[in-house]
Amino acid sequence: MKKETIKAEMMLDKEFVISEIDPRIYGSFIEQLGRAVYGGIYEPTHPTADENGFRQDVMNLVKQLEVPIIRYPGGNMVSAYNWEDGIGPKENRPRRLELAWSAIETNQVGTNEFIDWSKAVGAEAMMAVNLGTRGIDAARNLLEYCNHPGGTYWSELRREHGYEQPHKIKTWCLGNEMDGPWQIGQKTAHEYGRLAAETGKVMKLADPTIELVSCGSSGSGMPTFPEWEATTLEHTYEFVDYISLHQYYGNRDNDTANYLANTLDMDNFIKTVIATCDYIKAKKRSKKTINLSFDEWNVWFHSNDQDNELEPWSIAPPQLEDVYTFEDAILVGSMINTLLKHSDRIKIACMAQLVNVIAPIMTETGGGIWKQTIFYPYYYTSVYGRGTALNSIVKSPKYDSKDYTDVPYLDSSVVYNEEHEELVIFAVNRHLENTLKVDIDILSFGGLEIVEHVVLENDNVKATNTLHQQQVKPHSEGQSFIEDQKLIGILPKMSWNMIRLRKSN
Repeated sequence: MKKETIKAEMMLDKEFVISEIDPRIYGSFIEQLGRAVYGGIYEPTHPTADENGFRQDVMNLVKQLEVPIIRYPGGNMVSAYNWEDGIGPKENRPRRLELAWSAIETNQVGTNEFIDWSKAVGAEAMMAVNLGTRGIDAARNLLEYCNHPGGTYWSELRREHGYEQPHKIKTWCLGNEMDGPWQIGQKTAHEYGRLAAETGKVMKLADPTIELVSCGSSGSGMPTFPEWEATTLEHTYEFVDYISLHQYYGNRDNDTANYLANTLDMDNFIKTVIATCDYIKAKKRSKKTINLSFDEWNVWFHSNDQDNELEPWSIAPPQLEDVYTFEDAILVGSMINTLLKHSDRIKIACMAQLVNVIAPIMTETGGGIWKQTIFYPYYYTSVYGRGTALNSIVKSPKYDSKDYTDVPYLDSSVVYNEEHEELVIFAVNRHLENTLKVDIDILSFGGLEIVEHVVLENDNVKATNTLHQQQVKPHSEGQSFIEDQKLIGILPKMSWNMIRLRKSN
């Protein structure tokens, strides 16, 4: 195939506002699963461990990502989790069979430890309650333990455990993936809707300042989607503030062009959930708008076969340890673009997960730490994608793939930070062979100059990173330039790009 330069156009204007970006759109997730906690964030015998047993090398990388909110403790495991097992003196905490992932849970890390860790890395906690095997009572007790100042049984117990001040956890998930047959305590839509509504009602009686996330479908491929959303929201609409979305992708057919087009499916998923929420709003004649919490998203498929070979009932087995490729990083960059383009309704999103388990950060137990390929688009967008999301008018050549038609080669999101007079363009070139030249109209922003053009590219779509070899990492030698009040973006073949501009002096 002859290599050539293809062309696209983008028109930007500071008035083309989608919304202010809620920083929580760059959130993540830690579940009591695999080595996410034990050997991940917590390893008392590690050379870098602090006085609480947390790995400081992990904390440093999480701080680099500037993760604003972290969902905990699950995930599938929360649907059989007794939160009381994880509080009080560690020597008295029971070991349990963790049925969701066929492991042993030692409960050496629980609610208070996680709050300590999340504060240490500068993140809010997003707490999930068990609506699988438990319900209203356990949820209200956990809320009282965490958020009530004192003078009651559970709040005084927290103070006895060394936490004089309440944790003031703002955001709470009403269960997890309750439509899934793999879930302990799976519910029908009506069963879940009634339980979630009554639990949410009681929780907001106990603390009116909290916000609640109702379970949406476990993915767009569920047979009950989007009827699940409509039915559950009939019950929960009055009490909840968000509905959750979960979605993972994988290149199981080894078809890169089709794989990179999966964000078209993600976009349709989001639009369908928004439409369903707004249908229930109209049906109820409500003035309240339900926003979206995309609190599980990532690439997940590499580890499936190896996980099938693990022996059950071990402690912190190496589960879901996907080793990510360069092409995975490109898709992750596009998935973040998709979130930003819907930031008017998506206020929270959580890359699942943060350390070792389908994660941007990997560790050796007792040893080193490294950045997976997907770390980089997550890092740059989290750090530089703060401000106002702008809508852009794009003209791009397109292609067809096995599952999709009219896939634009150019995928992008745009963020304007008025305070810093900074314009940031995150752009993916999906073309596997050709450079993409993009003419970008930036006239409305006045005189801008390019601060940097960061590029993530690699000739090997299957290239990976390890502790000893970083094959996939960004460089700052992008070839963009400004000409006649236009930004000319040169996007290498199959690449993720960040072009950052600032008001010239």
